[in-house]
Amino acid sequence: MSRIGKLPINIPAGVTVKVGEGNVVTVKGPKGEMTQTVDPSIKINFSDAEITFEIDEKNDTVETKQKQAFHGLYRSLINNMVVGVSQGYKKEMELVGVGYRVSNQGNLLEFALGYTHPILIQLPSEIKVETKSERNQNPLIILESCDKQLLGQVCAKIRSFRKPEPYKGKGILFVGEQIRRKSGKSAGAK
Repeated sequence: MSRIGKLPINIPAGVTVKVGEGNVVTVKGPKGEMTQTVDPSIKINFSDAEITFEIDEKNDTVETKQKQAFHGLYRSLINNMVVGVSQGYKKEMELVGVGYRVSNQGNLLEFALGYTHPILIQLPSEIKVETKSERNQNPLIILESCDKQLLGQVCAKIRSFRKPEPYKGKGILFVGEQIRRKSGKSAGAK
C-alpha cells in the first residue's frame, strides 16, 4: 500500500465534498469548486470530517502495482483540491534583467523581455493575476488560484519565455529561488 494513500484528509470548515456517479469527486469551498474523476479501483470512505482511500481488491481491471500508484495519486489530487478551495495557492515570480517589464489588463499579461516584440499571454479565468513594478525593484507577478496543477502549468509557461541563465542570472525566476551560477570563460582560462 502507498504511504501517502493511507493518510486521511481532514475536511476544514466551510468545505463540502461529494462523490457522484462514476466516482466523480466534487469539492466546494470559499475559493471555488473543483471536480476529479477517481479510478474505480480506489474506494473512497467518508467519516465525520475525514476522507480515507482504500484499494478495491475485488476490482480486477487494473493490476496491483497500478492500483498502488493510483492509491497515492488520487489521495494527493483530492488533498490538493481541498487545500485549494479552502486556502488557495499563490506563486510569486520576478523578472531579473535590465529593461524587463510586465503589465496586466485583467488576465492579459504583456511582457517586455528583450525581444524585438512584446509577448502577450491570456491567462485562464480561474487564475487571479497582479503585477507590481516599483523603482529599483525587480518587477513581480503574483498568481493566485485554487487549482494547483493549472497554476503550476501557467507558471512553467511564463518561465519558458526567458529561462534563468547561469552566467548573469537574468530571466524569470520564482521569488527566493537560487540560481546556480557559473563563471565565464575568462575565469576558467588559466
